[in-house]
Amino acid sequence: MSRILVTGGAGYIGSTATAILADRGYEVVVFDDLSTGHADSVDSRATLIQASLLDPEALASALVGCEAVIHFAGKSLVGESVEKPELYHHVNVDGTQNLLDAMATAGIDKIVFSSSAATYGQPVDDPITEESIASPTNPYGASKLAIDKMITAAGISAISLRYFNVAGAYESTNGWLPERHNPETHLIPLVLRATAANPLKIFGTDWDTKDGTCIRDYVHVVDLIEAHILALGALKPTVHEIVNLGSGGGYSVREVIAASEQVLGRTVPTVESPRRAGDPATLVASIKKAKSLLGWTPTRDLVTMISDAVKSQVQ
Repeated sequence: MSRILVTGGAGYIGSTATAILADRGYEVVVFDDLSTGHADSVDSRATLIQASLLDPEALASALVGCEAVIHFAGKSLVGESVEKPELYHHVNVDGTQNLLDAMATAGIDKIVFSSSAATYGQPVDDPITEESIASPTNPYGASKLAIDKMITAAGISAISLRYFNVAGAYESTNGWLPERHNPETHLIPLVLRATAANPLKIFGTDWDTKDGTCIRDYVHVVDLIEAHILALGALKPTVHEIVNLGSGGGYSVREVIAASEQVLGRTVPTVESPRRAGDPATLVASIKKAKSLLGWTPTRDLVTMISDAVKSQVQ
């Protein structure tokens, strides 16, 4: 049995990873400051250490006996990063440097990192490949790109997984693990919460797309974690790979709303709003490298993502 340190393991994606790793027989240590995560989301089979990436001593203690790290921890709100760029650099970049330093001291040289499509900024390519220019347009994306570069410089066995939009939920042995963000910025939870008094805002209906609304790539959180576990097995000595994770296709905002209405059996109230500055019309991942390097293909479609999200919210 392998012992894995999961940083940020009390968050939406991290807690799902923790539960699935435990299901697979891994011993899991969760390291999370609980600033945005939830202790009750952490699988009961895992060990929870409540501490910050900015605490080197706590990191050293957490790494004892571990063979590898899956690194989710960090600040992740684009809007907040614009308001507080220093905070995002301090927590995400400085915190990860502390983690890499602690790993080096402990002799641990394997890491799978939760990177982001935000590293690409305004896309030049459609679909976006790992060779596409990385030019972040906000401090959050810049922090993720800085970490990718730090990991390369460290010369360790690493895979950075650049996610697009993660959705859905996992039914663990302890119950469903839903999205619990505050504030919530993800489209599918916002669609499900929309009411006549608080309709969903559609930001722009005049984009150069099939129905005038933005197109985004969505991947089910369980498929996403499958990729992380495959990445652990695909690590190569001193090699750092960058791998996109998405569905390889895209759905427009209107298509997400229509699929949600199909699942819910009711109309989703919406209101048309002006475009948001900085929004690209289309963001879709090429997942050819994920297929070839990891042997990974997502299997859960948009309706499954929405159905699982609904089930997780009504438990």
